[in-house]
Amino acid sequence: QVQLVESGGGLVQAGGSLRLSCAASGRTFSDYTMGWFRQAPGKEREFVASISRGGGSTYYADSVKGRFTISRDNAKNTVYLRMNRLKPEDTAVYYCASGSPIHVIVAQAAWAYWGQGTQVTVSS
Repeated sequence: QVQLVESGGGLVQAGGSLRLSCAASGRTFSDYTMGWFRQAPGKEREFVASISRGGGSTYYADSVKGRFTISRDNAKNTVYLRMNRLKPEDTAVYYCASGSPIHVIVAQAAWAYWGQGTQVTVSS
């Protein structure tokens, strides 16, 4: 089992930045791909970004490409999501996930472990 705990969400004005963190425990962190998903009110949860086990390869949804950056620190068992130039449409609960066979799989069913989520609200 892998336990995931997100932090860093909050309220920010449009154009601002936030950095989300996800701390993992329970297994060897570097054995797992890591990803971020989000769910806006009234919408389905969607893929945001993912990163390979070693951190050398990343993958992004088109809607966040160029604004968000995913990274990981395997020594700290933590994955990050740096979000710049935030827009009101980025408002959502952001979830950390792990355990997909390869990080470029965006289907939620492929991701074995999930955190509880952290709220990000972007005001206009």
